[in-house]
Parts: sequence; structure tokens; C-alpha cells
Amino acid sequence: MAEINVYNRYYAARLEYNGVMRHGVSVLLISNSENGNIKYDVAASFFPHESDDDFSISYDAYFSRTVYQSSGRRSKKREEELIKNLRTEIDMLSEQVGGEVFWNQPLSEERRG
Repeated sequence: MAEINVYNRYYAARLEYNGVMRHGVSVLLISNSENGNIKYDVAASFFPHESDDDFSISYDAYFSRTVYQSSGRRSKKREEELIKNLRTEIDMLSEQVGGEVFWNQPLSEERRG
């Protein structure tokens, strides 16, 4: 299986989870391809971010959801459409666990793969 982080960026956030306050989130669009099938997941991994250089990801506050699955392969056009809808999808994931992403406060540049 080939797993690729199509999009990744860190943002300021707020979530209390497992008794730990989280102030940052890693937002991802991940593609998985295997045996002629493609799947895209959106994911949010909330982490403490207690200082400007604290990007230590904690894996207990990781939430994901499949947003596309079909036979075929990666498509740049499809990926651009999924990235356009990324905020809505991540907001829905965050709301389910009581978190919030501050989209106007990026903590890093976006990375695409």
C-alpha cells in the first residue's frame, strides 16, 4: 500500500482530550492506493503545542474519516477538490470531539506530496 500525505499543515487549535489541553493540530489529506484502488482520508491530530517550537505530535488525539474511495488512481483534479473541502471536513471531525481549529492562525507552511 502506498500512503502519501497529499496535504499537511499545522494550525493553532483548542481541544481538551484525555485530560490534556491541546493548542495545535496537524491537518492532513492522505491518499492510500493498493491493487488499483484509491482512498482519501482527512485527519486531524491535536497536540499540546506548549511553546512556539513544540510540535511533538501525540497519537491519542488523532481523528480521521474516509472522504473518497473508488477503483482507480490518484488524480490531481480530485485532490484539489478534496483540499477545497478540507476545512469543512476537519471542522466536522473537530466538532465531534469538542475541538476547534483556528484556520486564520497557521503554525507552519502547507506541505503537499
